[in-house]
Amino acid sequence: MKYRVKVTDDALRDLTDIYDWIADHDSPAKADYVLRRLTETVEGIATLPHRGSRPRELPPGLQAEFRQVFFKPYRLIYEVVGTDVVVHLIADGRRNLQSLLLRRLTTG
Repeated sequence: MKYRVKVTDDALRDLTDIYDWIADHDSPAKADYVLRRLTETVEGIATLPHRGSRPRELPPGLQAEFRQVFFKPYRLIYEVVGTDVVVHLIADGRRNLQSLLLRRLTTG
């Protein structure tokens, strides 16, 4: 079964920010490559959304089914809701993401 993938506005902004930073600090070609690989990673969770691990920063008992997959060093944090997958966050995994994750995943 293939799940429908939805990307939140925040996650789309994350992609834009990542692309812009790489284009400015490395090259547009490298930014294109990373964007393509992140997009492929997002598309990949449509077929096997439960393969992702639980983000370690989330407190125990958080009721939603949040998962993560990687295109290192980037982490894609998503939620499985019925037959949908909602991508909430795409960020550099080397950052301390605890407060950002809690803010994004527990509001709205």
